[in-house]
Amino acid sequence: MPILLVLFVVFIDQLSKFYIQAHMVLGMSIPVIEDVFHITYVLNPGAAFGLFEHQTLFFLVVAVCLVASAIYFYPRIPQQYRLLRMGTGLLVGGAIGNVIDRIKTGYVVDFFDFRIWPVFNIADTAIVCGVGCIIFTMIYLYKEDEQNG
Repeated sequence: MPILLVLFVVFIDQLSKFYIQAHMVLGMSIPVIEDVFHITYVLNPGAAFGLFEHQTLFFLVVAVCLVASAIYFYPRIPQQYRLLRMGTGLLVGGAIGNVIDRIKTGYVVDFFDFRIWPVFNIADTAIVCGVGCIIFTMIYLYKEDEQNG
């Protein structure tokens, strides 16, 4: 597991959330690009798009299973699949970042607000990028190996 990547994601995520909570009032929104991108402090009791609100135990169990699976399967990922390895690190780092929030308060601190999309945070971004890396690897690089193998 790229432990430094996991720790970096968790650190940056928690630092950004700490900064938002220390300098903003819940519900406060600061326009960065008017009507396009704002920094908006919200607490999310659910998953993406507010699904499964107040299901903290469910999210904790899912995150623990995800991290445990990643720890188990990571050593089995061939070295040449660097993108898959990086995606796994991003996914785990993001999951841990949001779990820390859920354990502390039962909510996840979100603040990136593009006005056409639900508000999100750095951990969410790492999760999406990690899943993207994993999917890309599974679709394109495995096919490439099959054709060459």
